[in-house]
Amino acid sequence: MNANQSLKRMTPLYPLRFEPLFRHYVWGGDKLRTVLQKPIADSATCAESWEICDRGEDQSIVAVGPLAGTTLNELVTTRGRELLGRHAPQPRFPLLFKFLEARHKLSVQVHPDDRRAAQLTPPDLGKTEAWVVMDAEPQSLIYAGLKRGFDRPALAREIARGTGEFCLHSFSPAVGDCVFIPAGTVHALGDGLLVAEIQQASDTTWRLHDWNRLGPDGQPRALHIEAALEAIDYAAGPVSPVRPAIVEQSRERLVACDKFTLDRLRLTAPFELADDDRCHILAVLAGSVDVTGELADRPLKFGDTILIPAHRPATSLIPRPSAIILDAYLP
Repeated sequence: MNANQSLKRMTPLYPLRFEPLFRHYVWGGDKLRTVLQKPIADSATCAESWEICDRGEDQSIVAVGPLAGTTLNELVTTRGRELLGRHAPQPRFPLLFKFLEARHKLSVQVHPDDRRAAQLTPPDLGKTEAWVVMDAEPQSLIYAGLKRGFDRPALAREIARGTGEFCLHSFSPAVGDCVFIPAGTVHALGDGLLVAEIQQASDTTWRLHDWNRLGPDGQPRALHIEAALEAIDYAAGPVSPVRPAIVEQSRERLVACDKFTLDRLRLTAPFELADDDRCHILAVLAGSVDVTGELADRPLKFGDTILIPAHRPATSLIPRPSAIILDAYLP
């Protein structure tokens, strides 16, 4: 271990901002740059900004402070107890947080659960996820779950006809809606949507239908029909926005499952983050906020994300003068 590595391991953990990782898929647009102010070239469209990520070579890198340049996986493997608290040890950070813009529809897809993903080569995590809508155009739709009465034979028949989307439940989302997508749920984001997403740290996606469009190479993108049909939970039925539950003053529960908990904080006064031996992913959906112990020279603003380590001094969130914040953490 060299002197720089030794110094990094002695440095107390602090609220961590990371450099985003950008994904330029066929369905992306320019709102990550124009609305969220991400540092993307003016001429480029972008589909996803991975804010917190630990997947092999896809690594979030600390952007600010004495730990700048350190990867998230290095923190997980060398300082896991400080970072993850009660959830240490972990081979990698188990959650991935991102922002997505769908200028065009995403493919109709499904993700495997942990059991199926573990059988892949190489093995992976399953992918349960949740979206929170940040911007929606009047015509925007979310497709989530199968309409009642569609079993595997009926869905397979419609997919073969090229009309699989007729099996999907859909609705017009509003800003602030949260949609929970357990592994095995057929889903797609429609066009004109900007969302925040928390998910298991997996990128395994099986496409059922891609709206008959061509990829960047001029060819249809690959479909994974048999794997997808096998992975679908046909008993789940239609999916609608969740009903938030108030759990304490300023905090409402959006999702609580065995993979993550997702809360929304509505702040108009300083808020103390509980000392619960967990790390927290905080993302600002409206307004701006100062975080005590944070080393950047500006507050967290709309579209910013920060990782709060489990072992930390008392941490307060101070809105300027108000803020809406997503708080994602392990159960």
